[in-house]
Amino acid sequence: MPHVPPSRHLLRARDLADARYAEGVTVAEMAEAASLSRAHFSRRFKEAFGESPHQYVLTRRLERAAHLLLVTDWTVTDVGVAVGLRGIGSFTTSFRRMYGVTPQAYRAARAPAAQYLRIPRCVAMAYGRPRNRTFREDTG
Repeated sequence: MPHVPPSRHLLRARDLADARYAEGVTVAEMAEAASLSRAHFSRRFKEAFGESPHQYVLTRRLERAAHLLLVTDWTVTDVGVAVGLRGIGSFTTSFRRMYGVTPQAYRAARAPAAQYLRIPRCVAMAYGRPRNRTFREDTG
């Protein structure tokens, strides 16, 4: 069967999933973005992208979690919550299924996030501070 590029409506649904993966975007919302029924959308999405809409969202979450494990010092629970996975058990199970190791082992096998820092920590901390301050003394 020749490869057929996905239609624009499926790309809109995929973009929605990419933008809102942590919020718990549903297949119904994705189908609505694609202007298709849920069943038809799910079939077309899987044909176009090689995985179901639900699996696509889970994959995005786990990819983002893997990134956060490497570049932050957040706890594994905090990383799971940040990407929209509410239960630490299901997060660990899904992560192991995709990466072959637990989130803790994944992080331990790679350099700590602080090692990626190429500037003094005080500069990084100052740069990361909020720029839009709303303190009363800043307005006068």
